[in-house]
Amino acid sequence: MSNHPAGPLPVVQLKIERRSNHPWIYQKMVERPEPKPKPGSIVEIVDRNGEYAGRGFYNGHSRISLRVLTADIEEQVDEAFFERKIAAAVSLRRDLLKLDAVTDAYRLIHSEGDGLSGLIVDRFAGTLVVEFFSAGMYKQRELIRRCLLAHYPDSEIYAYAEQHVQKQESFDCAVPPTPEPTVIHEHGVRFHAAPGSKHKTGFFVDQRENRKTLAEFCEGKRVLDLCCNSGGFGITAKTIGGASEVVGVDLDESILEIAEKNAYLNKAKVRFVQADIFHWLRDFPNNKAEKFDVVILDPAKMTRDREQVIPALKKYLDMNKLAMGALKPGGILLTCSCTGLVSEDQFLDMLRRAAFYAGRTAQVLKVTGAGADHPWLAHVPESRYLKAVFCRVD
Repeated sequence: MSNHPAGPLPVVQLKIERRSNHPWIYQKMVERPEPKPKPGSIVEIVDRNGEYAGRGFYNGHSRISLRVLTADIEEQVDEAFFERKIAAAVSLRRDLLKLDAVTDAYRLIHSEGDGLSGLIVDRFAGTLVVEFFSAGMYKQRELIRRCLLAHYPDSEIYAYAEQHVQKQESFDCAVPPTPEPTVIHEHGVRFHAAPGSKHKTGFFVDQRENRKTLAEFCEGKRVLDLCCNSGGFGITAKTIGGASEVVGVDLDESILEIAEKNAYLNKAKVRFVQADIFHWLRDFPNNKAEKFDVVILDPAKMTRDREQVIPALKKYLDMNKLAMGALKPGGILLTCSCTGLVSEDQFLDMLRRAAFYAGRTAQVLKVTGAGADHPWLAHVPESRYLKAVFCRVD
C-alpha cells in the first residue's frame, strides 16, 4: 500500500527503490506513466513499491526524466516553495557572503546548488540573466520573475534557454529583446557586460576570486593571458596586481573589441592579439620573445559529450604544454577548465603529463574552482564544473 499523500498531482512510479538523494532520475529508471504528464509538470514520485520518494518536475522527453525538488512529504512544490528557495539564495549572497560589498555581478541561483534544478540566474548590476535548463523551470518563469523582482525591484530581467536545451527538454523559448549593455564592478575593477550577445554576457563571474588571487602574483611582472575573452584576468593583473606588461590573446575578434573597451574603462595598458593560441604559442620560440613571468590559460568549454572527454583532454594537454613553453623558470601558471565532464583528478593528471612533455616541473600551489556564489551539494558533484590550478613551473 502506498503511503504518499493523496492530492491532485500526477503520480510517476520508479522501476527501482529510491536509495539516493541525487535530484536527477534518469529515463531508464522510470515507468512510463499513463496518462503521460506534459513536459515540465510537477509530479509526485513513488518507488517501485509505491513508497513516497519525492516531488519534482517530470519530462518524458528528457534523458533526465525527473528532477526531484523535495523529498519532504510535507513540502509542496508551490508558489511558497519558490519564494523560500529564491529568498534563501539571495540571503546566501547578500547576508552570508556579503557580495554586494565587493561586486554587483555574481551568480544568484546555481541550479542544484540552491535546490532549484534546471535554473541559473546571474546578476549583472541592474540586469538579472535567467537561464532555463529544464522544461519545468521554464513553465514557472512568471513565478520566478516575480520572486526575483521582490528582491531586486528595479532590475531588468533577460530570460533565455540555449537551443540545444530547448531541443533536449522539448520546449520553445522565444528569443527575448536584448537588454542594454551594462558596466559592472568587482574589487574596484570595472567591466562591460552584454547579456544577449553571442558571448552570453561577455563576462564570467565564476572567476572573480581567482582573478583577485592571480593579481597577487603579478606586481612588476610580465603577464600573458591566453584565451583572454573580455580581458578579465589581464586587466585585473594590471590594475590590482601592478603588472609591468600584459598581453592578451584570443581568436575571437568581437570579444577582443569588448576587451579593448574594458582596458580603456580602467585606464589599463594591455596589448591584445587576435590569434589562435596554438599557432601563436608554437611560433613563440621562433619570435625569440622574452618569456613571461605569469601565464593564464582559461579556454572555453571543450565538450558536452562524454564520448569526447579523451579528445578534450588531449587538447588541454597540448595547450598546457605550449603555455609552459612561454613561461620563465619559476613562473606562475594558472590553468583552468570549465568542462564539467572533465574531473579534477583527470585535469591534474593532464597537467602532470603536460609538464613532463614540456620538460618542466609543476609545483601545485592551490586548486580552486568557482566562487562561493556557485555552491554545490556534496551529493551533486555535477554542479562543480570549474577547475583552476595555480602552480609554479620550474
